Amino acid sequence: MQNKYPLLSQINSPEDLRLLAKEQLQSVADELRAYLLESVSQTSGHLASGLGVVELTVALHYVYQTPFDQLIWDVGHQAYPHKILTGRRDQMHTIRQKNGIHPFPWREESLYDVLSVGHSSTSISAGVGIAVAAEKENAGRKTVCVIGDGAITAGMAFEAMNHAGALHTDMLVILNDNEMSISENVGALNNHLARIFSGSLYTSVRDGSKKVLDKVPIIKNFMKKSEEHLKGVMFSPESTLFEELGFNYIGPVDGHNIDELIKTLSNMRELKGPQFLHIRTKKGKGYEPAENDPIGYHGVPKFDPTCGQLPKSKTIPTYSDIFGNWLCEMAEKDSKLIGITPAMREGSGMVEFSKRFPEQYFDVAIAEQHAVTFGAGLAIAGYKPVVAIYSSFLQRAYDQLIHDVAIQNLPVIFAIDRAGIVGADGQTHQGAFDVSFMRCIPNMTIMCPSDENEMRQMLYTAYRMNTPAAVRYPRGNAQGVALEPMQALEVGKGKLIQQGQKVAILNFGPLLNEARIVAEKHNYTLVDMRFVKPFDEQLVAELADSHELLVTLEENAIQGGAGSFVNEYLQKVGKIRPLVMLGIPDFFVPQATQAESYADLGLDAAGIEQRIQAVVNQ
Repeated sequence: MQNKYPLLSQINSPEDLRLLAKEQLQSVADELRAYLLESVSQTSGHLASGLGVVELTVALHYVYQTPFDQLIWDVGHQAYPHKILTGRRDQMHTIRQKNGIHPFPWREESLYDVLSVGHSSTSISAGVGIAVAAEKENAGRKTVCVIGDGAITAGMAFEAMNHAGALHTDMLVILNDNEMSISENVGALNNHLARIFSGSLYTSVRDGSKKVLDKVPIIKNFMKKSEEHLKGVMFSPESTLFEELGFNYIGPVDGHNIDELIKTLSNMRELKGPQFLHIRTKKGKGYEPAENDPIGYHGVPKFDPTCGQLPKSKTIPTYSDIFGNWLCEMAEKDSKLIGITPAMREGSGMVEFSKRFPEQYFDVAIAEQHAVTFGAGLAIAGYKPVVAIYSSFLQRAYDQLIHDVAIQNLPVIFAIDRAGIVGADGQTHQGAFDVSFMRCIPNMTIMCPSDENEMRQMLYTAYRMNTPAAVRYPRGNAQGVALEPMQALEVGKGKLIQQGQKVAILNFGPLLNEARIVAEKHNYTLVDMRFVKPFDEQLVAELADSHELLVTLEENAIQGGAGSFVNEYLQKVGKIRPLVMLGIPDFFVPQATQAESYADLGLDAAGIEQRIQAVVNQ
């Protein structure tokens, strides 16, 4: 590595980086970008975001005394260069793998990871708390939050900035704006002005003038308006917004000009109060295919970077694809069907729908709470809203789910993607809790399809209902079963798959095939329950009367899940039977492949058989 990356190979911590001369930093950035491309192409992972913040990462660790100064990354897709510079360079080949380094900044992994992240728009709120603590301790510690232009659309980010502006606490928020190409005002003049407005001379004159002019409010107000006007003319219209929130706005500046970044950051490190630096970067910077297709190269599989193409995906459709096709099929028949996504068009399989039915498609940005209540409003107006949302992201809109949808009994359909084990994204993205937090909500119907055909039928069932309904389905490829004509299912009715003896397995969701292997081997009864709420109470009662052991199987937390629901019912009706509940245990499941996680959790055929036999053989 030393020959290929002569500077980067010497950097085992930011302290090593800060020993280098400023003139060497661009070379460090070039090596870092090349190493990032090489490592991610061999392991898979998030690429384009990291390529876009290489210069910023180098500049931040060069100017700020991390880990004493606190650097917080929002979401964390862009934090691979940060990991490389903070002692994890030689572990990058393990990222997102079982027992490897975490895909996002993770507190347990490094002192340099101040906040464990994975979901967006949390950095500023945490940063305000950390900055307030530093101020109380008079520690002289600086706080920096880096947030992307997508994450800053969430209300939580603005709530935090509004609070920070009112507190006047020392902190820096850096907006990484990578959705637009660098415009004309990000040039030599703009960088020069950024240095002026962030410099000590300007700030001392400004602060001194404020004290003098306090006694002459008319002139003071005129000077304030003049400053705001100058910033608005010379910089960008965004400055007014952030200034009104109480931040001193600087920017936009070129996020790939490392010399200007260091000069501006060095100035801003000494400023008091809430500071806001707006930089513009190019997602995928330095690798042309990623620059041209930043969405496609956001998260990549293993690939050959020399050929400039990602490997073609398998022809097997995913559950998300099946959902997107269903959405198009229904939109052809009903112009009042509305598809809603909180900035996950590609991941949720809605690209084709957005193109074919643009008037029925709404991307509300990273604003899950708004997505749910927006759907409620559409339902009130007589439309059929379908909120396509990842299981772990629906957690962010729990109050809206209860207050704005369920209490009013509105027919909002929740297409819950990534339910259950998600794999390499780890703890923050596992869809482990949606059954538990939804089944306690009155008026909710919850469906768990065992395959893609069942998913289509359940989505159609939800569409035909006039109450809130959720269909939860897993990440990954569908099973390849034939798709039947759509027909509404009888709500709350389970399906007998195999009649057996002694043991009855009650399956909720896509683990049906694993259960089938065990049931066929031991002649157990197997039932596809289909519905969590309401579930087939009559069927469960009959199985309890005719079997010695009941087993529930689900891809959700055991606590509060479908198995718990069955157990509560049996207790209520006095049918006390031995019951084994299989699902996700009471811990946050780390990153691994889905297959590895199923095996570790005992949710594959071997694990299911072992758990049942341990009880049967007692």
